[in-house]
Amino acid sequence: MADERARHLRRNQTEAERRLWLYLKDMKREGFHFRRQCPVGPYVADFLCYSARIIIEVDGGQHGMDAGIAHDRRRDEWFVENGYRVLRYWNNDVLGNTEGVMETILSILNEGKRS
Repeated sequence: MADERARHLRRNQTEAERRLWLYLKDMKREGFHFRRQCPVGPYVADFLCYSARIIIEVDGGQHGMDAGIAHDRRRDEWFVENGYRVLRYWNNDVLGNTEGVMETILSILNEGKRS
């Protein structure tokens, strides 16, 4: 079920997810391999770097509503309990400041490399 959902989400990415993926897929040169729309337990993460145990979520407006906030909180708790760090960005941040978002992500990834 999660695999089917992940395939569907990969085929139907948002513009912000597509933009971020263009950058994340090139992170292999930095030593970080990302997967997109990847099943993780009962959930599908927008982006996952297994080696760094980092999940990146790109959120649209529905995530700011009460039901979306509660759902995201449960997901994040599950991810953290299972050893992942979750980074969340709004669609408009990714689209309007892609370089800044990537600088933050790279900084966090490199922090983990040093520890």
